[in-house]
Amino acid sequence: MSHLLEVDKVSKTFGGVAANSDISFNVHQGEILGLIGPNGAGKTSLFNSISGEVEPDSGEIRLDGVRISGRGPVVCARLGIARTFQVVRSFDSMTVLENVMVGAFARTNSPGKAMKKAESVLDFAGLSGRVDTPAHLLSPPEKRRLEVARALATEPRILLLDEMLTGLTPTEAQAGVQLIRDVRASGVTIIMVEHVMEVLLPLIDRAVVLHLGKVLTEGLPTEVVRHPDVIRAYLGDRYAAA
Repeated sequence: MSHLLEVDKVSKTFGGVAANSDISFNVHQGEILGLIGPNGAGKTSLFNSISGEVEPDSGEIRLDGVRISGRGPVVCARLGIARTFQVVRSFDSMTVLENVMVGAFARTNSPGKAMKKAESVLDFAGLSGRVDTPAHLLSPPEKRRLEVARALATEPRILLLDEMLTGLTPTEAQAGVQLIRDVRASGVTIIMVEHVMEVLLPLIDRAVVLHLGKVLTEGLPTEVVRHPDVIRAYLGDRYAAA
């Protein structure tokens, strides 16, 4: 598989605290990469750099060999980076359809084309029956699907999922897993942050583990969960004998 995204020695400091320190890894076309680590490990900060919301202090992020770091969220979105947020950011006074049309306008200025794209994406995300519903009336799992749908409406090459499955029941989480698999099957590469290891590990192709803002290790899920430093820093003893 080719490298679609390259994170090259990226560092970012906030108020003297190093959120990310010399982080490097590659993301392959078509894979699901899991970004793992305890709270404060620097996962969301790294997402913010990849999506263009913040500029790294040093290092570079490249999409297909083209630097995207520091170019801002609008440019990154147009180049093919989309994301969801840990805290859902829907436009609550707007309908589900209108929310997703906001994403579609990243690719077109035509309201008609944006509506057609939004309807197609909502059908894909399992929300076709909620198009006229105000976003604030959706259930928590529906709101997370709405975030995914709005991101997909931008026609991304890479989708960053920030704790999409957190807080869901086991049944809801499994439905979310299927949606993620469907997104990958549609040709979108995925990087995801998730704390529910029992759900995440069977889903991802590779894992990058962050600890205290640095890459602790990376590899196949089966290798990562047996790494002594990962067990000690994050997963806990129940994985030691797994």
